[in-house]
Amino acid sequence: MAVTTMSRQTGSGAEEVADRVAEELGLRMFDKGLMMRVAAEVGIHESEIVDYSEEEYEARNFFERLFSRQRTVAEVATRTRGTIGGEQIGTQVLDEARAIDLIRATVGAAYERGNVLIIGRGGQAILEDKPDVLHVRVVTPLEERVMRLQEQENLTAPQARRLAMERDRATAEYLRTFHHINWDDPTLYHLAVNTGKLGMDKAVELIVAAAKGLQEAAA
Repeated sequence: MAVTTMSRQTGSGAEEVADRVAEELGLRMFDKGLMMRVAAEVGIHESEIVDYSEEEYEARNFFERLFSRQRTVAEVATRTRGTIGGEQIGTQVLDEARAIDLIRATVGAAYERGNVLIIGRGGQAILEDKPDVLHVRVVTPLEERVMRLQEQENLTAPQARRLAMERDRATAEYLRTFHHINWDDPTLYHLAVNTGKLGMDKAVELIVAAAKGLQEAAA
């Protein structure tokens, strides 16, 4: 069983690193399609699946947190067995807490299947106690992230800087609120790679070597 989680700063190039690591190790990326398949294994209907990850979360300021209730994430279709037979289709309001429960369940099911790379989604917290899971953090100096985002998103430097800082702030709050971790805590990870200093090739090489080493140790 090979499972890797990857936490990343916005604009760090982690998506490219993850794709290459997954290819090298023969891992499946934990995307919406895989979520659907593993959800079925734990009895979650596909209509309930909402991939409520860091990208969909927006950090709230103090007054929003103080005066608002749990925010609605989505309205999903539900299917129930009627008293006279047959299925009845209705809707259910999915709030943040329920959405996170679904993410935890599907991440756990993906872990049981094995051979998966989970990028984001609180994987380092959900699978924290699993000894056979490699937890990786991908970072890059802010100025390099700004330049990468300018190129990828066609933004000005101030826009790219603001995007990087806002997304990272939202991710930090998402993980603190729902998974009770500080994503910058180095003790959460086996390995932190700086793509700005190492480059993509070396970052991929180190992660692949760490994953293989962990699997050999667990064998």
